[in-house]
Amino acid sequence: WCIVPFDAKDRSPKERAEMLVRLGLKHVAYDWRAKHVQEFEDEILQYKEHGLNYFAFWDWHPSMEPLIRKHKIKPQIWKMMRNSTRATQEEKVKDAAEGLLPMVELTESLGLKLGIYNHGGWAGQPENMIAVAKYLRENHKAEHVGLVYNFHHGHEHMENFDSLMKQMKPWLHCLNINGMDDAAAVAADGNRKILDIGSGRHEIALLKTVRDSGYDGRIGILDHRTQLDAEVSLKANMDGLRKLVRKNLK
Repeated sequence: WCIVPFDAKDRSPKERAEMLVRLGLKHVAYDWRAKHVQEFEDEILQYKEHGLNYFAFWDWHPSMEPLIRKHKIKPQIWKMMRNSTRATQEEKVKDAAEGLLPMVELTESLGLKLGIYNHGGWAGQPENMIAVAKYLRENHKAEHVGLVYNFHHGHEHMENFDSLMKQMKPWLHCLNINGMDDAAAVAADGNRKILDIGSGRHEIALLKTVRDSGYDGRIGILDHRTQLDAEVSLKANMDGLRKLVRKNLK
């Protein structure tokens, strides 16, 4: 995850697919910027050629609909809900849910899962994300809607993560992990927000909570650092995660 616009090597779709094969990875969540739109179809073709699963697509672009139908791929769609400014919590939940309805309907028609993605603010609080997903399921029969939770946008949640993980577990489509320092340290130095797994202070405890919750869904690792070669960054995260599992998570 976060390996396209954040990659210091600015790889082509073919180069990116080859990199992922070298690393032994099989599933890709694709993020993009305007300059990548012209590469969307080649990205799909390269993943197919290299045996990679096009696991998720960030946000949305209308050119993806015909490509999804043409190539018969089924990526999850990861999308933030809006930070509603309505007066009451009930009104905010309804407003945020209704803002997602066009994407709810489109993803249902394409047979895709829709993941509400945490990215700060009211819209990035797990309780609110769950409330919106629940509203959509109960009022619009949107059983394909769930959550995508990101450690790197959840430093403020660490103290209460055990409770939050229990609440989120039935709704999670994917969990993206990261090395985690104190929220105060991240606020003081933004460079501490994205860390290799194993180099932070708190990811061991968070991952033990994930393990103990019984969660058995997808887990993502990320690059998200424009100054780094994505291959180097992903390998560091894979190595760090293996060490944590071997030493601390058995």
